[in-house]
Amino acid sequence: MQPVLFQLGPLTVRYYGLMYVTALLLAIALLRYDAKRYALSPELMVDLAFYTFIAGIVGGRLYYVILRWDYYGANLWKILAIWEGGMAIHGGLIGGIIGICWFARVIKIPALRLADMVVPMVSLGHAFGRFGNFMNGDAHGYPLRSQWLPEWLRHFPGWMGVTFPLWSPAGRQFPNQPLHPVMLYELVLNLCGFCLLWGVRKRPLLANTPGRLLGLYLIYYAAVRSFTSLFRADDLYLGPFRMPHVISVVMALIGLFLLCRRRRIPAA
Repeated sequence: MQPVLFQLGPLTVRYYGLMYVTALLLAIALLRYDAKRYALSPELMVDLAFYTFIAGIVGGRLYYVILRWDYYGANLWKILAIWEGGMAIHGGLIGGIIGICWFARVIKIPALRLADMVVPMVSLGHAFGRFGNFMNGDAHGYPLRSQWLPEWLRHFPGWMGVTFPLWSPAGRQFPNQPLHPVMLYELVLNLCGFCLLWGVRKRPLLANTPGRLLGLYLIYYAAVRSFTSLFRADDLYLGPFRMPHVISVVMALIGLFLLCRRRRIPAA
């Protein structure tokens, strides 16, 4: 386990960055494949994926930096060091939605329709990102028998624990202790989310009302993150509350609204 895949002179290829690039390329390929169903140009999907990706990266980083300003305020040069980790998915979602709304306005297409196209790829890309977290040793969990875990989560078998290297954030916080590889739990759950969203995207109940697939994603990921945050040792907090739990409640409510709305928007 190491963050660097290989190094050639000044060129360093890190798993974390490679996962983002891989996710972007897969998103472009899948969006181009699905474009005809929405009567959109496949070439337009490259721009959609790129702008959504950039907006998501900026949003994810800003969100994390703002909530960890106690650290970044004293280490301003670290703000740009995204290869070390420090991305927040909820900020990425906010940034990505802003990017989609801007792009939708430019090309004069309903933003909810574009969001429905993108969310399966968001779930898939998030899974790739969690592998990058694993190789970095960040976004880590508590020790298997930690007192900070709820009682019903302290009975996992020992073989499930991962002892992270001492150079990693997980290894520094919990040296030589087997931890919950919570990033791998979320990787699997996000892959399941992609399969769910991709599999139901053509169902009339979802496809005929733009925004419903987005709503399903918001509810699904709110449930996933609420669960995995019970294992997380490095979650951001808002007062006494875990920030992911606070945001997940908001996401679930928005998702329910989008799923229950009856308004139909014309296809053209």
